[in-house]
Amino acid sequence: MRGKCWKFGDHVDTDQIIPARYLNVSDPAELAAHCMEGADAEFPKKIRRGDLIVAGENFGCGSSREHAPICIKQSGVACVIAKSFARIFFRNAINIGLPILECPQGVEAIAEGDEVEVDLAAGKIRHLGTGKTFTTAPFPRELQDIITAGGLMNYARKTAHR
Repeated sequence: MRGKCWKFGDHVDTDQIIPARYLNVSDPAELAAHCMEGADAEFPKKIRRGDLIVAGENFGCGSSREHAPICIKQSGVACVIAKSFARIFFRNAINIGLPILECPQGVEAIAEGDEVEVDLAAGKIRHLGTGKTFTTAPFPRELQDIITAGGLMNYARKTAHR
């Protein structure tokens, strides 16, 4: 995947990702219309399919709402790269098939607006402006299969008849 980066800081909580006033919404497209609104009210208008979010430490902290990774994925964000993720957000992202990578050195080197290329299977992030490549531990095959399938439910449907 390849895209433009949108940069956020440390401790971006789930209320910044999708404000609580939208938690009664179940339509993923409607949730996407409010993605990251708590951190940047204009974000939903700026994002383009294939763009990436780059963030600091503890991305997705706060409540365990699945709405947060759902709205990010449905907004067209191809991947979230952060220094670290809150544990529940991490699992929710995998469960809905949102690609995420932890790469502190990459986060430090990437600025808003930079373009990067991500190889999830290899755990590689290449900064297209500088040519630098950052390596992170790729997910185990099972988690990669869940993400590739588009989430845990799709994965379960595909593997139920093996």
